[in-house]
Amino acid sequence: MRERARRLRPAALASAALGLAITLSGCARVDTTAPSAARAAAAHGAPARFGTVDCREAKCIALTFDAGPSENSARLLDILKRKKVPATFFLLGKNHIEKYPQLVRRMAAEGHEVASHTWDHKILTRIPDAQIREELKRPDDAIERLTGRRPTLMRPPQGRTDSDVHEIAKEEGLAEVLWSVTAKDYTTEDSALITKRVLDQASRDGIILLHDIYRGTVPAVPGIIDALKARGYVFVTVPQLLAPGKAEPGKVYRP
Repeated sequence: MRERARRLRPAALASAALGLAITLSGCARVDTTAPSAARAAAAHGAPARFGTVDCREAKCIALTFDAGPSENSARLLDILKRKKVPATFFLLGKNHIEKYPQLVRRMAAEGHEVASHTWDHKILTRIPDAQIREELKRPDDAIERLTGRRPTLMRPPQGRTDSDVHEIAKEEGLAEVLWSVTAKDYTTEDSALITKRVLDQASRDGIILLHDIYRGTVPAVPGIIDALKARGYVFVTVPQLLAPGKAEPGKVYRP
C-alpha cells in the first residue's frame, strides 16, 4: 500500500516546470536538525571528535560540492589542498564516480568527507521505494570499494525528501544533509557573482552548496575561502560541524 500511495501522491504528480521553481527556492520543507542542536545533544563534556576544531567555540562553516567528480575536480582539490580547507563531496554515481574513480580516492586520501548524491540524480520523492534503495545503495557500494569507507551522509537531489525517503535512508545507514547557502551556480558562469552570492548568505554553522561540475564555480572558490577566512570563519566538513554530535541515520540536517 505504501508503494501505491507514493505513486499517487500529489507531489509526485506535479509538473516538471514547478520542480525548477522549488529547486531555486531552496531546501525542502521538512523537519530538520541544526548543527548546533546536534552538538548540544552530545554527552555533556564530550570532546569534539575531529582534531583541534571545536565548532561549539569556533565560527565554523562547511563547504560542500554536489554532483561530481568532474573534469574540474582535480583543480578544485588542488585549491583546497593549497588553502588547507576540508570539504564535503556529495558524489553522483553514473558518469561521475564510475568515470573518475581516481578522484574519489584522492578526495578521501586528502581528508575530505565523501558522501552520496544518489546514483542517477532521480528525484527520490517521485520514485518507488525499490528505486530509492537502488539510488542510495549503488553509490555507497562504489564509494566503499574505492575508499574503504562507506558513506554515512547523503544529499537528496534538489533537496526533495519526505518520510519514506527518511525511512529508507535510515535502513541504509544514511543521514540527509541539506544546505543554508546556495550560489545557484547552475544559473551563471560569472565567478564574481557566485562569490558574492555565497558571501551575502554566509553565517555561522552554514552549509554552502556549490557544484564543481559548472565552469564558473571552481574559479570562485579561492575568493570565497579567502573572504570567509578574513571574516573569522573556520572551514570544516559536515561531520566536524556536528561534532561532538554525530549524524543519525534517517535524520535531516540543515542550519
